[in-house]
Amino acid sequence: MPTFRRRHDRTHRVFYGWYVVAASFAILFLTGSGSSMIGVMIKPMGADFGWSRTSISSAIFVNMAVYAVSIIVTGRLYDRFGPKWVIACSTVLFAAGFALMATMDSLWQFLLYYGVIAAAGLGGTTVPLFGSLMGRWFDRWKGLAASLALAGNCLGQFLLIPVFSDLIDGSGLRVTSLWIAGLCGVVGLVLTFTVIRGDPGQLGLKPYGANGGDGTATEPRQAGAAAKLSIEAGAASTATAVAAGPRDLTLLEAMRTRALWLYTFVMFVCGSGDYFVSTHLVPMVTDYGISTSVAASMFAWLSLISLAGILVAGPASDAIGYKIPIAVTFALRVVVFAILLKYQGIVPFWVFSVSFGFTLLVTAPLTPMLVRTLYGVTHIGFISGFITTVHMVGGGLWAYLAGIIFDRTGDYRLAFWISLGFAAAAAVAMLLIREERHLPRGGPAA
Repeated sequence: MPTFRRRHDRTHRVFYGWYVVAASFAILFLTGSGSSMIGVMIKPMGADFGWSRTSISSAIFVNMAVYAVSIIVTGRLYDRFGPKWVIACSTVLFAAGFALMATMDSLWQFLLYYGVIAAAGLGGTTVPLFGSLMGRWFDRWKGLAASLALAGNCLGQFLLIPVFSDLIDGSGLRVTSLWIAGLCGVVGLVLTFTVIRGDPGQLGLKPYGANGGDGTATEPRQAGAAAKLSIEAGAASTATAVAAGPRDLTLLEAMRTRALWLYTFVMFVCGSGDYFVSTHLVPMVTDYGISTSVAASMFAWLSLISLAGILVAGPASDAIGYKIPIAVTFALRVVVFAILLKYQGIVPFWVFSVSFGFTLLVTAPLTPMLVRTLYGVTHIGFISGFITTVHMVGGGLWAYLAGIIFDRTGDYRLAFWISLGFAAAAAVAMLLIREERHLPRGGPAA
């Protein structure tokens, strides 16, 4: 692999960052599908172990809570040490959690293996960290690069979940858990140690598009300066950090700007809508007499269409910035929520599923890119992790409250009205953000 990199540096045929994109795609392809398998496993677990859905759901709740914390922790470690060992250690934890699930016989083991160990590993092998990684490798086309990498998450769910589901039917939960652990562990570790790099300067490169170039080479003095800075900082810094410019903001400094709190609110609303729909879509559709298989198909296509949203959002952000595509996303949610409140039936539900799916993951690749624009690259993982954690808190809370609303009122209409209002407020909040670099002290207002 080192020989390949030296040859790559001399020929300049393909910018190395695109190999990092491909490796990120492959890792997310596997971990995205593996982490989503729990929904398919609920009924088999109930049959095999006699656990109630409340018991199984308690482990899922623990998993989400630990995952939210792990995003912040791995983001901080990523900023300090770079991506390689963060991804490697997270991959080991994620694979170990699923491997141990093949041995479990009691609920406390499920809570520990899936709720804690696998969730702790997921924080460093999922969308936020790889989105931050793309921000280090690309100045130009960074939105497209992030979208291509994160597309692995969508395609993995769409293509592998049916395969793993058939494997459960044919071989059982234990064998399936081992397959998930083996694939994610082996492929993830191989790609992490052979391809993933956190700093273009390590290979004598600049971020793609830096200073108007193609990122294929740096001057020797620039490469040496980047390497020296990386050693002194004890972390994988970027060539961008070497260039002259304002100092990057820490999370505490970013918290003193209005932009961070506006965007944090936007992401709270985003998570609330995401988890509300993904949790309650199938039961809501079946409440209107539509079969479970059709409702499940709607959810499957919702997941697949989210890929289209990612692929459109990246190039759009490269052309017009980040806040407009995100604001348009929430405006579209206002429209589809209104349609569902007005019309119910198989056609409106299909329209809703496809349209909402398009908005589902738009913010995933754009969040670290926007953070990079506003606050710089040095603390991008930690700041993005904080925002993503709030996103998940909003999702878990609103999914829970929507269930209470249904139990109290007999339907989801009130939940959709509130979601519509939230989406409208998020669109306005997004437009209030000034998309420009913020200074550590006395900088431009957000």
